Amino acid sequence: MKFDFTRWLPAIAKDSYQKTALSVVGVAVLGGLAFGPAAVAAPVTIGPHDAAIAAIDFATDNNGGSDKHATDDSGLTMASRDGKRGGQPSREQLVPFGVEGAQSRIPLDDAQRDNAKAIIKAAKKTGVGERGAVIGVATSLQESKLYNLGNLGTSNDHDSEGLFQQRPSSGWGTPEQITDPEYAATAFFTALKNVDGWQNLPLTQAAQTVQVSAFPFAYAQWEDQAADIVQQLW
Repeated sequence: MKFDFTRWLPAIAKDSYQKTALSVVGVAVLGGLAFGPAAVAAPVTIGPHDAAIAAIDFATDNNGGSDKHATDDSGLTMASRDGKRGGQPSREQLVPFGVEGAQSRIPLDDAQRDNAKAIIKAAKKTGVGERGAVIGVATSLQESKLYNLGNLGTSNDHDSEGLFQQRPSSGWGTPEQITDPEYAATAFFTALKNVDGWQNLPLTQAAQTVQVSAFPFAYAQWEDQAADIVQQLW
């Protein structure tokens, strides 16, 4: 049966801080639940809604696969990423241990690109550098597909909101704060810096230590695209 997902498409509203929120009911978290920065939580068994996944995939034109000859959002082929171009970080800086497992990839719109820029800016400000930026972008790709999600009503995953699906009830901040991209990214990187030896951990382990997700290995699939995004926007 083919469902009409157009009724779930996001109504995007930007404020003066270029904060974009998907406030439409039916779009939910794509995997993961950000507990407090130092929280120890029991495993979460609630998975994403099938209709919600389809809705965001439809909205972002996800074709469900990748092609090494395809072009990314800057028009560059994925095969032309190697090496350092101009002031951009090298592939070795971004992915020092190589990627883990099969990789996913989605096209980006202007809202997602702006949110990625906010994450990269916070990475520079907090001193986690290029590698930290890759971890942050990959985490947001998994949690919200780089959309700054507001409260989704009955479809919300507990009280999770924002780029990283952080929870006010777990000490991440107020709803207004965690839906501010700069604040949310800074909070994420501050917590990441408290993870002992995070620079030497696999991406998914570093991200999971901060997020305490129900899907601990899901972050790894976004490392390749996150590296491309950081390399292009750094």
